[in-house]
Amino acid sequence: METTGEIINKVANSGLISLNLEDYYHTGERVVYDLKDNLFMGMILREKDFREFLKTHDWSLYAGKNVAIICSEDAIIPTWAYMLLALQLEPYAHCIVFGDLAHLEEKLYFEAIQGINPEDYRDAKVVVKGCSKVPVPISAYVEITRVLKPSVASLMFGEPCSTVPLYKRKRQ
Repeated sequence: METTGEIINKVANSGLISLNLEDYYHTGERVVYDLKDNLFMGMILREKDFREFLKTHDWSLYAGKNVAIICSEDAIIPTWAYMLLALQLEPYAHCIVFGDLAHLEEKLYFEAIQGINPEDYRDAKVVVKGCSKVPVPISAYVEITRVLKPSVASLMFGEPCSTVPLYKRKRQ
């Protein structure tokens, strides 16, 4: 067999579209707002004191930030307290969730994935990249699978040179 010495990039000629969830990482700062700091004696949320705090606190400190609301103390916090806190943060924060930083990361990815138009991947062979420099929650991989499956011809995981096949539409 004779070779011409020409190197052929089979990956480039494969027609695969590489989708990197890392590209959907929101770069904004992530912060935790812990309601424990608003508890009286570390146990009770007093409505009058809390409402006064809400009026006087500088909420602009959260401008553009992604906020996870928690209470790290074992205290009963009324639901309305979380709602009031969200109302104060909403004009400033980019994203607000009840839960820890992992919940926040999931919400940020879900919002980003909802911005993807599945029709842009109609009948495409898509590889969802597996390696990234930023943390991508597994839930984001599940969500991108759910969003793309109705449109793509095939869906794979990994790198274009080494993929794990996940889904292939049946030929009609």
